[in-house]
Amino acid sequence: MVDKLVIDPSSKKSIFILRDILSDELCPIVKNKRPIIVLCIGTDRSTGDSLGPLVGDKLKFLVRDKVYLYGNLQYPVHAKNLSNIIDEINIKYENPFIIAIDACLGSLQNVGKIIVDGKPLCPGSAMNKDLPKVGNLSITGIVNISGAMEFMVLQNTRLFTVMQLAEVISKGIYHSILKTIGGRKPNQLLENNSISENIEA
Repeated sequence: MVDKLVIDPSSKKSIFILRDILSDELCPIVKNKRPIIVLCIGTDRSTGDSLGPLVGDKLKFLVRDKVYLYGNLQYPVHAKNLSNIIDEINIKYENPFIIAIDACLGSLQNVGKIIVDGKPLCPGSAMNKDLPKVGNLSITGIVNISGAMEFMVLQNTRLFTVMQLAEVISKGIYHSILKTIGGRKPNQLLENNSISENIEA
């Protein structure tokens, strides 16, 4: 399992670093035929918290055999429906490997960085929300500085920072899936939606 790793998305090698880390983690998962769930957490109602839905939107063509995506701009996975979505995933899939993606606040020197960790993330921790931990592996993007008035900090986060994080995270995930599983077959292009249709925004 990967140890905590910080990636600078401004580096030209950032996408390849993320791709290779994820590929190493996913290879045994694919061999064991476990379903891979990419769970993008957040809401488009707050700039700082929109990282997850943006990544989900960029990955909507990722879905293929044994790879499933939850959370995008149209159907976000957020505080109000997260518990239900986790229950749905655990009921629908046998022994799923969940890659959880979310925005977070951190120290000034880490703003704009990506953190990959081989453990669950704690959604809503910056807002002191009591939400279930989720993910066999977590990818968080540090969008702004932690401290006082987290709600206002998230609302006033630069969209550029969030978009840069979303671009690198989505491309890293996409290329790791291509590397470990390969591209979709033509008949798969017409199968599967990028997210469960019964999720309510």
